[in-house]
Amino acid sequence: MSLDSVVAFFAAHAPDVEVIVTQASSATVTLAAEAHGVLPAQIAKTICLRVGERTMLVVTSGIARLDNRKFKDQFGSKPRMLDAAEVVEATSHPVGGVCPFGLPAPLPVYCDVSLREFAEVVPAAGAANAAVRIAPQRMADLTSAEWVDVCQAQ
Repeated sequence: MSLDSVVAFFAAHAPDVEVIVTQASSATVTLAAEAHGVLPAQIAKTICLRVGERTMLVVTSGIARLDNRKFKDQFGSKPRMLDAAEVVEATSHPVGGVCPFGLPAPLPVYCDVSLREFAEVVPAAGAANAAVRIAPQRMADLTSAEWVDVCQAQ
């Protein structure tokens, strides 16, 4: 189960980080912001993309939008969004719960600089009603993420 893999990830790598499971759905940025009492921009949205044959995760601010020009300049090609089945296959997480934690196999993770304006962000945690509160740099460190600038200016 996806939530279980995220709980196991934090138990092994960051036992001080609590996985928060809510009654309310946090499957969208708006719902997640309401459920966790934060700004929509503080939701760390994880997008599963394919560039050529390479699958990757890009984590952005909840209100950020990918900039195709910046993305192509960074990665050499335009991204293709994976469909729901492909996302589950790549991450084991359902859409609405996708996060860079507890993956079945390593994937490259990129954190957009849009996350850096916050002391704490709230990424999903493997289920549509689970999340964690974490500093952006700590999230990047735990997932071996590279910082990139691939979103439109806010």
